[in-house]
Amino acid sequence: MTAFVFPGQGAQFTGMGKELYDTNPVAKSLFDQANTILGFDITEIMFTGSAEALKQTQVTQPAVFIHSVVVALVHDAKPNMVAGHSLGEFSALVANQTLSYEDGLKLVYKRAMAMQRACEKNPSTMAAILGLDDATVEAVCASITDEIVVAANYNCPGQLVISGSLKGIELACEKLKAAGAKRAMPLQVGGAFHSPLMEPAREELAAAIEATYFNKPLCPVYQNVNALPSTDVTVIKKNLIDQLTAPVRWTQSVQNMVTDGGNRFAECGPGKVLQGLVKKIAPQVEAVSL
Repeated sequence: MTAFVFPGQGAQFTGMGKELYDTNPVAKSLFDQANTILGFDITEIMFTGSAEALKQTQVTQPAVFIHSVVVALVHDAKPNMVAGHSLGEFSALVANQTLSYEDGLKLVYKRAMAMQRACEKNPSTMAAILGLDDATVEAVCASITDEIVVAANYNCPGQLVISGSLKGIELACEKLKAAGAKRAMPLQVGGAFHSPLMEPAREELAAAIEATYFNKPLCPVYQNVNALPSTDVTVIKKNLIDQLTAPVRWTQSVQNMVTDGGNRFAECGPGKVLQGLVKKIAPQVEAVSL
């Protein structure tokens, strides 16, 4: 069974989608449509913008979404299951026809703007922790009670990203190194994604999601919040809202997809990050770029 998987923020690079735009009329039409929907020339930033320009949350999120969805749609292949890492969950919901391309892009842009505002309200960050088991990382985060710091991205065994206040991340990194982490590296991100500090953004996005029409999916989406498959629109909406303040359970999602018969994982979008993670989680499966 084929699983389509979609990357999140951080996969972007200058020139993303340019070859598709130049060679595929369907792709060109979808890229041009995105400029119209957003009201600015995002393709210009994607194709020729600086790394700094692409790194802005309000650009990064729609850019990665557009590239990922265009790749999936031009191939016109039908996956048996889909999943996306954080932002990538929105791309996955277009691929399995739960959301239209236009509605998906509008929601992603609203999400990006809401997250940007939440980051400005509460200066915060994230850090990658390598070489420790999940339970140890969770225990260290829980031991810091006067600051916010939580497990945010369960990327693969031995790689967990934590999220929280600037002081909380600093304290956690010190404690995790002392506990034996190979590395504890603060990340170049705008704020504490997938933590309680995103609550203002969650409330903002909830209203937009509730007001958007969701179709019955063609195949299950394995959602970040609980790593479980769903085709129930009410459940999908709730999990999509909760995702902003809850951890991304990527390791568990891939494990559950494999258990349910997924043996070919096709990454749709920029970069190869998810292929690498899939191979670490389930070395026996095939992982490719679409």
